[in-house]
Amino acid sequence: MKKGLILLVFAFSLSIMNADAQCAMCRRVAESSRDAHENKVGKGLNNGILYLMTLPYLLAGIGGIIWYKNRKKS
Repeated sequence: MKKGLILLVFAFSLSIMNADAQCAMCRRVAESSRDAHENKVGKGLNNGILYLMTLPYLLAGIGGIIWYKNRKKS
């Protein structure tokens, strides 16, 4: 049961979700590029922000796995 749950959580964490995350300044640049019909800048900003957002979750996940394995040993 636990292996199935871990596999399910892992599969959901690898799934690709379309999300738009922007700060106020990035949003202004993205809107101005959209108005100029150059949507490449906005997409690049969204991808960069989402890339930077994954690092804390990845570190927390790795730390949780290490903690779980060390707790299980003792």
